[in-house]
Parts: sequence; structure tokens; C-alpha cells
Amino acid sequence: MPKSLVLGNGNILIGFDKYGQVNDFYYPYVGLENQIGAHNVHKIGIWVDDQLSWLDENWEIKIDYGIESLVSRIEAVNQNLRVKLEFCDAVYNESDIFIREVTVYNLAESPREIKLFFYQRFEIYESKRGDSAFYDPEDNTIIHYKGRRNFLINAVSDIDGFDDFVIGNYNIEGKEGSFKDAEDGQLSKNPIEHGLVDSVLSFSCNLNDTSSQKIYYWVACGRSLKEVKDLNNYCLKKTPAHLIKTTEDFWRAWLHKTPLDFKDLSDDMVMLFKKSLLIIRTHVDNKGGILASGDTDLLRYGKDYYSYVWTRDAAIVAISLDLLSNTNLTKVFFDFCNEVVTDKGYFMHKYLTDRSMGSSWHPWIREGKPQLPIQEDETALVIVALKNHFEISKDLEFIETIYNSLIKKATEFLISFRDDETKLPKPSYDLWEEKFGIHTFTSASVFGALVAAGEFADLLGKDADAKHYREVALEIRDAMLKYLYDSELGYFYKSINFVDEKIEIDKTCDFSSAYGVFRFGCLDIDDERLSRAFAYTEEKLIVKTNVGGAIRYENDYYFRVSNDVSGNPWFVTSLWLAEYQIAKAKTGEELEKVKNWFEWVVKHSLPSGIMSEQLNPFTGEQISAAPLTWSHSEFVITVMQYLKKLRELEKT
Repeated sequence: MPKSLVLGNGNILIGFDKYGQVNDFYYPYVGLENQIGAHNVHKIGIWVDDQLSWLDENWEIKIDYGIESLVSRIEAVNQNLRVKLEFCDAVYNESDIFIREVTVYNLAESPREIKLFFYQRFEIYESKRGDSAFYDPEDNTIIHYKGRRNFLINAVSDIDGFDDFVIGNYNIEGKEGSFKDAEDGQLSKNPIEHGLVDSVLSFSCNLNDTSSQKIYYWVACGRSLKEVKDLNNYCLKKTPAHLIKTTEDFWRAWLHKTPLDFKDLSDDMVMLFKKSLLIIRTHVDNKGGILASGDTDLLRYGKDYYSYVWTRDAAIVAISLDLLSNTNLTKVFFDFCNEVVTDKGYFMHKYLTDRSMGSSWHPWIREGKPQLPIQEDETALVIVALKNHFEISKDLEFIETIYNSLIKKATEFLISFRDDETKLPKPSYDLWEEKFGIHTFTSASVFGALVAAGEFADLLGKDADAKHYREVALEIRDAMLKYLYDSELGYFYKSINFVDEKIEIDKTCDFSSAYGVFRFGCLDIDDERLSRAFAYTEEKLIVKTNVGGAIRYENDYYFRVSNDVSGNPWFVTSLWLAEYQIAKAKTGEELEKVKNWFEWVVKHSLPSGIMSEQLNPFTGEQISAAPLTWSHSEFVITVMQYLKKLRELEKT
């Protein structure tokens, strides 16, 4: 189930389910330590007319962001209970406080008592043992804690604080959870528990006919009891309403620091562009890590999730952020890369946002021979993204400080990691993390990285380096045309490999092959070989259903929903085709067609703007991780390319 909305401040990342309830709560790093666990939910419930209803399919729920800001706007209506809830949620941009403003509406024509319940279920440090929670009568708060992770929960109205509570256990000793204690509308006020701990607090609202009451709920996060108590006092002093307002103002200002003329793009396209930037920002840790996705729902279907830093995905995100002059933000990412790059100059499969090595399924040995467990394009794309960063930031001093430790080190690896016979990069895993071989996309990315490294060497007066990097880049490009291009069919192979010292060709049509050749400048945009490759790829990989879109490659089985299609459409690959069409356009009429892809993206995004990895090819339902920062970044990049091309055509 994709996330319906995400909020964050670079230390906290919070994901909401389709009912507007929190079911991912990362702290103190974006994407690291999901403090409520992968399968838990912080439930919201209403008690009225002697019945309890948690937010579920019995409620009509609309979820969106406020206008141009990282503040939620959620509406939940239960027609049977005659109750409406309106939420305005924020993660305070200056401190680690998550705040929910809830307005409870009585839709009945008579006065009623309505109780609002907040349920918390934590797995601190992502561990299922040793948590504690207690009610603090001094502050009328609830504290969940373990070690250096403390979470203070409080709630107030304009009248008073919360009036009922319970601390309990779940999934042990036969207990389902303390939310069961709310079923009679009363809580038992148990003051402390340890183990697998949960808690509930509630408010009683005495509402006249068609009246409402506003309640503020917050979770303060810190490394000590004193820290969260100080944050609680700060929230009370400044008021939670003020913190929400200043957070809203901050993100609106952040979004508008680079003014843009969106020309002829529709309001929906512009709004999705802005939402994408904000969604991307929630996945950028303040210490430099850029997360692929904070959606942990993938654990329901597999062994792991996407809460890691793939330097490929992160580099593409960095490119999109730099295009909007967020160079201070992306500079920290390149510092991250400078620290984690191996001594030999390559990046590992993926990382955690605390800069430690992430999980992997790439082996260190293959057929009895040692191999590097890497995707080489991840190393190359960091250099490509760094070149884009410099073109916008003009920060030559920064480039000089990381030239030897990152740029030269990575480039020398790319040069050394080549096959002696073909001059192509040695086999590694592809960008889809599945196949081992010499891939067209990887080879193209290495070409692009070497060209970028040559330009860096020129800037710093390192003439010998610049000459060498360019010579190797041309060798790789020539080798690609020799070994990876099918001149008869007019397309680029997915990859080649060596079997018994003979070259074996994987003739699968993969969208990344044509795109890589185009994206990294291996061939000129008007080169007939590139035109043929895209025509062939489009014919093979565009989905022939009402949903449309482009799949990754022929017979893609990842989350495939039916054998009647060759795979599911992805936002990324569909936008790749739009990027190519933008670059190819010579007239306004040709460029106008690109907006069909923007409309397609808008149509298949959630109302909040969330984009997943892929779509059901028959229903358009979002599949796999959502949000996926790669999808959002490609949309931002493609829109920026469209606007740039439109300005160029207007001058001709």
C-alpha cells in the first residue's frame, strides 16, 4: 500500500497510510530507525453514541498537502456517525517535533460527547524488546523511551490537556494492544509498562449541534528525557498552531527561492512539480544521505525495503535539486560520497543514511572467482551529478578539495575496471540490480563520467589527466558501437557477457540502453543510430493498454501483475522517453507533444502528488515503493528540460 503523504525536516521522516494515520516514523536519520516498526500504525479513533470507530474503510478520506508547503490537509468523514475530522499536520522545520492539528466536527443536529483517541505503538531502535513508557503527571504527558531515543506525546485543546490515558503492551502475554482498552470509551490509566509497549490518550469534546473543537497533538523526539521535555515546553510556549504556521511559511519560502516561469504548463502540472520537490526534500537527510524511499510496506512482500542510499538514485535526486539552485543541500550529499567511497574508488551497492554500508545481495565471488559486488553506474553517476552541481554552483574551491579524494579516485577506478579485449567496462550488476554483465547503460554512464572528469581536470589545470580521461572515454564509446549496437535492427543490446571466453549477447530490449546512450552524450541527438534505437525501444516497450507508459525491458517480472503484458509501466522510463522527445524537438509543435507525458504522470499520481515506482498496466494502481524519489526527480528534471527547450525555441 503506497504512502499517501510524507512529511519531514531532514532528521524526521513520517509516512502516512491511506487513512491519514502514521505508519512510518524515522528518527534521528531520514530512513534509519523506523521507530514504530514496519507493520505498526499510530491509529486515530472516535467514540460517539456508544461506539468506537478507528479510521478505516468506513470513513471517506481525502489526503493532500496544503498549498505549496509540507503541511498536510486531511479530511475524514463518517456519515454513519455524523462526524468529520480535519487534520493539519507538520514536522516542525526548526526542531524535532511532529504536530497534528485535529478539528472535530459534530455533524449531527443535537449536542453530543465525542471522544478522540490517539494510539501510539513504538518499536524503538527497530527492536522488539526493552522499550518503556510511562505517564508523567508533572507535565500530563506520555513518554516512550529506550536508551538515547525518547518520544514525548502530548495533546491540548484551548480548554485543557488530554483527560484519559493508558500505557500497555501488545503482541505479548496474549495482548493484542492497548487500543482494545478504548472499545468501551474509557481507558484504564495504567501508568507504566515495559517490553513491547503502546499507549493511548484521549480527549472528550462536548459539542453542540454542528459545532467543532480543535485539538493539538504532538510527538517531541530527542536523545534524553530533558531534551524532549524542553521541546514540549517550547511547543507549549510558542503554541503548536504557531509552529505549524511557521513551518508552512518556511517550506513555501524554500519552494519559491528560485522563481520559475512555467510557461504553458497546466496548473496540475505545476502543482505536481512543486509537490515533487517537497516530497524529494523529505527524503534528504541533513547529514547528506538521500533516500530512495521511506516506504516500508515492501517488507510485506520481500526481505527488505528501499530505505537506503543508492548513489545512483541519490545522484539523480541531486541533479534535480541542483537545477533549482539547492546547491548547499546537494553539497552535503557529495561530502557523503567523499566519505563513503572505497579506497579503490568505487561505491558499494547501497548505504544507510548514517554513512554505514547497507544490505546487499551482490556476491563477492562468482563461479569460484572473486568479483566486485557493485553496480558500476552508481560510481559513474556521482561524477556526472557532481559536474551538474558545479555548473550551477560554480564552487571551484569545493571541487578542488574533493578532486583527489573523490573525482580522481573514482575516475581512475573507472579507467582501470575495463576488459582488456573489448575496452568496455568489466562486468558488474546493471542499474536494475538483477543482471551481471557488460551493460549498455553502465558503459554509457562511464563514458559520461570520464567526459565530466576531463572537464574537471581542465578546470584545475591538470592537463595530463584531462587528456587521458578523454582518450579512454572515446575508446569506450567506440567499443560500445562495436560490441553493443545491432546495426541490422538498429538498437543497443541490454548487455554482453563472456561465457567460456566467448561473447554472449543479451538481446533484450531495455529502455535504459537507448536512454543511456542519449543521456550521457555518446551519440549526437540527430545521429540516425540513436533515432533508430529509440524508435525500436518505443515500439517494444510502450504498454498497449489504456494505462500506457513504458516498461523497463522485455519480460520484466518484478511485481508483474499479468503475463498478458511484458511488464509494468514505470514513471522513470516513461519520463525518459519525454526527455528524449524534448531534446529531439525542433519546433514548438513537436515540443507540445511532450505535455502528453506530463498529463500522464499527473493522472497516475496520487492526489497528494505521490508517485510510486511502477503502475498496474490495467488499472493504473500504484505498485511497489511510494513515494520513489527517482520518479519525482525524473519529473522535476524533465519539466526543467522542457522549460529550457521552450525558451530556446521562442528565441528562434
